Amino acid sequence: MRITVSGLPGSGTTSLSQYLADQHGFEMISAGEVFRQLAKENNMELAEFGRLAEQNPSFDRMIDARQKEIASQRDPIIVEGRLSGWMVENADLKVWLFAPIGCRIKRIVFRDHVRDEETAKQITIERERCEAERYRTYYNIDINDLSFYHLILNSEHWGIPALGAIVSTAIAGLKK
Repeated sequence: MRITVSGLPGSGTTSLSQYLADQHGFEMISAGEVFRQLAKENNMELAEFGRLAEQNPSFDRMIDARQKEIASQRDPIIVEGRLSGWMVENADLKVWLFAPIGCRIKRIVFRDHVRDEETAKQITIERERCEAERYRTYYNIDINDLSFYHLILNSEHWGIPALGAIVSTAIAGLKK
């Protein structure tokens, strides 16, 4: 079984993916982990590799292709990342986590140790704008098109165990 978990920054995708992997014994990969692997393979520090990736679209494409390749070769697996629902076309279950910007900003301040909510909001809005533009340019993907996701869940209203229970019910239904 292949499951993708996608969502905007601060929506809880990594937390939910790790929870599900632990609960079901699935392997988990994340776009961030693939990014770290590629930095290591290129003998670069993360920040240095990040600056290079911003200047050269081939790195984004390489990360997306690597995630797609790993997902196609492993089963069961949970693939976490903004584009994983688009990249893992043969996923059995595609989940999108939603949370309002205010909720996500509070999480980002805490998670990333950003000094205040206004700074986190500015950084996040710019990041989302930049990513949306790159996805359109590279792949003709509208990140706001959620029509092909099987589940769209609001992570503001439920914590990770409750979200995990909802997704686990969907997994059980697929196994029948």
